[in-house]
Amino acid sequence: MTADTAVTVRAPAKVNLQLAVGPVREDGYHDLVNVFHAVSLFDEVTVRWARPDPAGAAPGRIRVRAAAEGLDAHLAEVPLDGTNLAARAARLVAREAGLDEERSRVDIRIDKAIPVAGGMAGGSADAAAALLACDALFGAGLDAEALRRLAADLGSDVPFPLLGRTAVGTGRGEVLEPLAAPGRFHWVFALSARGLSTPAVFAEYDRLRPDAPEPRGDDALVQALGDGDPAALAGALSNDLERAALSLRPDLDRTVRAGRDAGALAGIVSGSGPTCAFLAADAHAAEEVARSLEESGACERALTAHGDVPGARIVEGAEKDAEGAPAGR
Repeated sequence: MTADTAVTVRAPAKVNLQLAVGPVREDGYHDLVNVFHAVSLFDEVTVRWARPDPAGAAPGRIRVRAAAEGLDAHLAEVPLDGTNLAARAARLVAREAGLDEERSRVDIRIDKAIPVAGGMAGGSADAAAALLACDALFGAGLDAEALRRLAADLGSDVPFPLLGRTAVGTGRGEVLEPLAAPGRFHWVFALSARGLSTPAVFAEYDRLRPDAPEPRGDDALVQALGDGDPAALAGALSNDLERAALSLRPDLDRTVRAGRDAGALAGIVSGSGPTCAFLAADAHAAEEVARSLEESGACERALTAHGDVPGARIVEGAEKDAEGAPAGR
């Protein structure tokens, strides 16, 4: 690719349909049964070769822009240095491609529509997108298994945005098995003005559940997904971290109750929070729930989306197949 080439990858947010959490392990992690469901809120990550800075600073920078109304205030929480997961992903791909630091400097632009620190894996989606974009830009030629391995090195939630659709994650959540979900499910996501630390939520879970059992899957949830039945799925949604999240943020209980009162089939805290997820009967019902939530003042903003949707896809800057994946994948 030429020096002017840019590669843009779009990656989805997730909602946890089931999050069963086991006791803390010796390595500090928890065994999970984590049913991921990709939804139609997307971040886009664009990477291009870095240009020398006229001021003499080292080339390579990260920029973040709000791609959805109401997210501007959240962007300050996104790191703009080498600790950003997208930057770490770029370094991993450069290593696999045999490029040293000087030859792998890139500018990274992140257009965010996924809530920041909201329990919807926005940072993980950015990392997955950066892996795919840098693989194309660097000509690394990594196959799907190699990309998943790098993703798991970056974090437990990073492999899923590469895969997308619906999948059950075991181990730390990084071992994925696709699940059939042929229906379209409609969601409302109630955003909070304040983030919630994932490590803090897990620590609170350990305090509240010192006797946590080993996690197990839910056959009823798998059946509801396969049947495309939103009412049955609503009855099967579960999140072991919800009690811990509500313990740290009691105000979220009002949000959950407001969404249910507005007509949602079910409402739960999404992942480690603070975003709350509501399943609606159809697209019209989702719009009504979102409107009622915003009018109630129980959230900062409410977004609608549907699932499931595909995983990370190149949308600009490289040869693509009909589904948007890199050619040859």
